[in-house]
Amino acid sequence: MRSLKTLFAALLLAPTLAFAAGAALHLDKAPDVSGDKAALQNGAKLFVNYCLNCHGASALRYNKLLDLGLTEQQIKDNLMFATDKIGEQMKVAIRPEDAKKWFGAAPPDLSLIARARASADGSGADWLYTYLRSFYRDDKRPTGWNNVVFANVGMPHILYELQGEQVLGPDHKLTLAVPGKLPPAEYDTQIRDLVGFLVWMGEPTSGLRKQLGVAVLLFLGVLFVLAYLLKKEYWKDIH
Repeated sequence: MRSLKTLFAALLLAPTLAFAAGAALHLDKAPDVSGDKAALQNGAKLFVNYCLNCHGASALRYNKLLDLGLTEQQIKDNLMFATDKIGEQMKVAIRPEDAKKWFGAAPPDLSLIARARASADGSGADWLYTYLRSFYRDDKRPTGWNNVVFANVGMPHILYELQGEQVLGPDHKLTLAVPGKLPPAEYDTQIRDLVGFLVWMGEPTSGLRKQLGVAVLLFLGVLFVLAYLLKKEYWKDIH
């Protein structure tokens, strides 16, 4: 009987022990640019120029970018390279079978990537912000690149011209061996904007949702006061 109880307890604790045994992933805190339309516009430009070649964003249409303060003409002139209709989805031209042959797996759609990467280690924005700054040269990998956050990743470092080339030292710390076009601080700013756009893309109406939430709470607060006063009026003669 005792052995059965011991086995049952071990089965209950196994997931907890397995989670505790895993190494915690250090993620840098991503700056919040949700209210900065200029930063989000820059993030959209970076996404279209560097990410949309392989990754799609099929849950978003180009005309939704109007919410970022862009005009329809600006979107057509600067952000639409794969289609000529502003109502089209942000799809990628690369065929999945070709992408799988080149990279080992088809690049995922990034519409909800910020939500998908959220974990106990940090938000999806934190993961993306750290990931995009953690590539390093690795000649053992087919692409010549590896990543501290996502070991043996199949994605090459598409932003290396901006960041430069990092190397991983014996202390498992990254150092910049070959400078890129941007100083490290400026590169971090560009990644901040790109990650901000990826977060916005997962829920473009997030700002409106939060505003409505505050309005609803205020309304319920006023309603509670009125209901309480009404209750006192109804029950004032009953003891």
